[in-house]
Amino acid sequence: MLEQPYEYTARELVEPDWRRLPGFAAVTDEEWRSAQWQRSHCVKNVRQLRGVYGDLLDESFYADVEADQAGRATMSLLLPPQMLNTVVPAAVPTTAAMLADPVRRYMLPVASDRLPGDAGSHPHAARDSLHEHEMWAVEGLTHRYPTKVLAELLSTCPQYCGHCTRMDLVGNSTPAVPKLKFDLKPVDRQGAMLDYLRATPGVRDVVVSGGDVANLPFKNLEAFVAGLLEVESVRDIRLATKALMGLPQHWLQPEVVDGMGRLAATARARGVSLAVHTHVNAAQSVTPLVAEAARGLLAAGVRDVRNQGVLLEGVNATAGQLLDLCFALLDGASITPYYFYMCDMIPSAEHWRVSLATAQTLQHDIMGYLPGFATPRIVCDVPYVGKRWVHQVAEYDRERGISYWTKNYRTGIERTDESALDRRHVYYDPIHTLPVEGRAWWAAQQAPVLEPA
Repeated sequence: MLEQPYEYTARELVEPDWRRLPGFAAVTDEEWRSAQWQRSHCVKNVRQLRGVYGDLLDESFYADVEADQAGRATMSLLLPPQMLNTVVPAAVPTTAAMLADPVRRYMLPVASDRLPGDAGSHPHAARDSLHEHEMWAVEGLTHRYPTKVLAELLSTCPQYCGHCTRMDLVGNSTPAVPKLKFDLKPVDRQGAMLDYLRATPGVRDVVVSGGDVANLPFKNLEAFVAGLLEVESVRDIRLATKALMGLPQHWLQPEVVDGMGRLAATARARGVSLAVHTHVNAAQSVTPLVAEAARGLLAAGVRDVRNQGVLLEGVNATAGQLLDLCFALLDGASITPYYFYMCDMIPSAEHWRVSLATAQTLQHDIMGYLPGFATPRIVCDVPYVGKRWVHQVAEYDRERGISYWTKNYRTGIERTDESALDRRHVYYDPIHTLPVEGRAWWAAQQAPVLEPA
């Protein structure tokens, strides 16, 4: 009998032994499970990174990290011990293993990862690549879809992803990217959001994000969500937190579990769906602690815990990697695979991005293995449009890597635009993935125009 292209094997989740790392060798189980300990021992710079790995890694690796932070990094370093522990999880790390590791590749970028020179950023890359700020109805509240809004409550996370789509606002400034700042105080910003939603009954779905809601004092998060639950038109609330994977200890704290239970009970009583969305990109990140936190949320009464990953070259851009991740989430942690977004066109991200053609092939190749309700959709978040399944493209020039997309609704900034539904919007493949002819075409577009003598 012939083998299937992908052979399913049930795998037991494993919490890597953090004591294999010199900096964590003396850490007790009790300390490891403490959210406070995890936060206070996050790695924020190369000195602290060296404190974790010591002589296990060559000086060249530390220099590579430092060069990236001083050069093209769009996000500062911030890695909780829990997340660092899932890098090279089954062995004592070496420099070669670190460089090849998928979690390291997107959470701890090095200068040698990035494409050289101008190739590192697409000519159409933008800090706010999805133009979310242009669609703010009030500060931090993006009204892009007719019935849905995104509420950015804060601009920090417990961990910073190198490919962050909100790199213009989230996190600390880096040499490459001075960050924007909110103007309003948090209480005023959140009050303005609730006022807008009360006055806009066409909105039924609110994604509460940031940043990461795990960085809000829970009483503040609970107060905001309680406010949403009092808005009659709101029927769906989704809390966005990568920390469910990067810092599950936060979601295991008794006061957080109890608070989520209160919110879930109120949501059920009012017929509102309360869900948690997380962001896991590699199967090795799904550990028993992650599963415990996810199942704790479900036991507290949230309707679903779902995963929205990002499709990243060198991390999860093969069918086997995606399926391994989806089964780890679904079988191991009761987390439903939901979306994989194509990496957005932000600066210095070309080494992570894949072409639309690759994304379409991956969608094809993962079909038929997972239950339909847990088969993730691979989507392209098209500027000025929003999420589109990768096969919804209207036209695709594969040679030049230019795809054209349409939409069936007006965003918040197009309510008076009669041509909005007829306009085609453009997305671009990474130039280095194109055939020779396509790369030559782009080179000609970017070549300087010489003035006649």
